[in-house]
Amino acid sequence: MSKRQITFTRQAAKALLKMPANTARLIRGKIDQLATDPESLANNVKALKGSDYSRLRVGDFRVIYSMDMVVLAIIEIGPRGGIYD
Repeated sequence: MSKRQITFTRQAAKALLKMPANTARLIRGKIDQLATDPESLANNVKALKGSDYSRLRVGDFRVIYSMDMVVLAIIEIGPRGGIYD
């Protein structure tokens, strides 16, 4: 199984840079794991209703993304309370 290419929107990349280093490292690790083996995080992934995106739960943070066979596009990263607005 090959790893998907990971792309970040400007907003998602900025959010990663603003958060504490240990939290950002954890989130990047989970994103890499999702790109390599999506089935391993099945219990933390959910399709968003009314949208083509899915979300990955990483502690109190959520990663909104879309994925196809080649690219994992990270749309937004933020705390669970305000990410869906």
